Amino acid sequence: MARGGPDWQGPGYRVAVVTLVPLLRAFTRRVWRGQENLPPTGGVLVVANHVSVADPTAVAYFVHASGRRPRFLAKSTLFTTPVVGWVLSTAAQIPVQRDSRHAGKAFDAALEAVGAGECVIIYPEGTVTKDPAMWPMASKTGAARLALQTSVPVLPLAQWGAQDLLPRNSKRPRLWPRPTLQMELGPPVPLDDLRALPMTADVLRQATDRILDALTERVAAMRGEPVPAERFDPRKAAADGAAG
Repeated sequence: MARGGPDWQGPGYRVAVVTLVPLLRAFTRRVWRGQENLPPTGGVLVVANHVSVADPTAVAYFVHASGRRPRFLAKSTLFTTPVVGWVLSTAAQIPVQRDSRHAGKAFDAALEAVGAGECVIIYPEGTVTKDPAMWPMASKTGAARLALQTSVPVLPLAQWGAQDLLPRNSKRPRLWPRPTLQMELGPPVPLDDLRALPMTADVLRQATDRILDALTERVAAMRGEPVPAERFDPRKAAADGAAG
């Protein structure tokens, strides 16, 4: 296997598989759907909603069990954390230096990865949702920009339940009763008409909305609740709070 290629598994990846997969099998239940939508080869972009700091592990398990090696865009500070940093670095994950002039390097690395036939996982929200009810919130346009610059399929991965395994603002997992990790991978988000247009701010926003709509509709089905009438926007909420 070529180092860094679609099938390459570094030492950190192998360690994560042999340690985390048995733990997740033992301490969680899983309801998985849509694995047949993940192509067995070729570049693909998987976009997921973000409900807990534990859900990247759950998402990675789902994608790995579906036959692909996941490559995440992860905040760069994790790469300097003992043990975790070694695992991420030697598993070929992609560091993101947020709010810095180097942030574009992660985008370029992700673009190169999908072009080389890899499976890249990205959270359009960029962080765990701040929506009080934990719905997918308004996002930046990075995922849409990456999607529009490639011809690879963009698959929405809706997930729910990781917030029960590791609740918001908690460092201690809840292992009983065993939480159920729900995952549903949908078919490609239709973006070809937008790819044919100049990449303006309006086109990027349309693509972002389509991606978030696809995620939110599947999350709503998992929760058995209607889609919210309005998507939570943390910047607007902060501005309203400051004004109040």
